[in-house]
Amino acid sequence: MKTYRPSRAPCPVGRAARLLGDRWVLLILRDAFLGAERFEEFVERLDINRAALTSRLAILQEAGLIRRDPPEGKRARYVLTDKAHALVPTFTALAGWSSAHLFAESERPDRWPQALPESGG
Repeated sequence: MKTYRPSRAPCPVGRAARLLGDRWVLLILRDAFLGAERFEEFVERLDINRAALTSRLAILQEAGLIRRDPPEGKRARYVLTDKAHALVPTFTALAGWSSAHLFAESERPDRWPQALPESGG
């Protein structure tokens, strides 16, 4: 299982990349921003295997981006923290950059959802 080991890099981008550079971490956060809260929702939306999802959710919890509610038992919800909500502008910028530079004009996706919260809540 992957575990979160905070970077000790002196560069802020390097530290962020250590946490956010994993494909699944970004996609889990994206889907959480778009309303996913339950383990099965993430499995279904992302087509991710359970072991990978379990380890990435643990990483996000250790990093303080997601909290499990309730902390123990089944039927838990994975709730974004204020620290995660602070990433909304970053995701918006990343989606805009990707749409502008990684897609042919004819295949550009719709804009990143505008209904995302601006700050924690």
